[in-house]
Amino acid sequence: MKKLSLEELGRISIEEFKESEKIPVCLLLDNIRSLHNVGSAFRTADAFRIEKIYLAGITGTPPHREIQKTALGATESVAWEYFENTATALENLKAAGYTIVIVEQTTDSIPLQTFEAAPGTKYCLVFGNEVNGVSEEAIAFGDLALEIPQHGTKHSLNISVCLGIVLWEVFRKTHLS
Repeated sequence: MKKLSLEELGRISIEEFKESEKIPVCLLLDNIRSLHNVGSAFRTADAFRIEKIYLAGITGTPPHREIQKTALGATESVAWEYFENTATALENLKAAGYTIVIVEQTTDSIPLQTFEAAPGTKYCLVFGNEVNGVSEEAIAFGDLALEIPQHGTKHSLNISVCLGIVLWEVFRKTHLS
């Protein structure tokens, strides 16, 4: 076994990424406070070729040194758009035919592992604030809610960890099966 070099990984350029087919998934970051978490979302979105990131409310926007620190250039490859109001962004996404998936512990949330992606469906995954989670305003737009089962004393994960787990599972179910 040997570690692969950057050349052996076959990475595509930013231009090739922008022209490549994306999975029909976008992210909406609902009032995310940490710029490092925003940067991590960009980097993860790049890894799985997500269509676009919507930044809403107090969520920071590129260019910013703290976002770049964790994004490692993904703000250049991943399309993004800012909305002052989360509801406006979600109204637009609903009108564009996206199924709104709230990633939150709710009375109706289902365990992530039981989620079955419907072929041909466009999904918008909504991730919430580090303290208060997804806003009630955003939850009202949800078509379904997913949660990651947890069995420890804490019942939450850092948003960047949660986002990575959820995106991997959605990618796995839509593009690897």
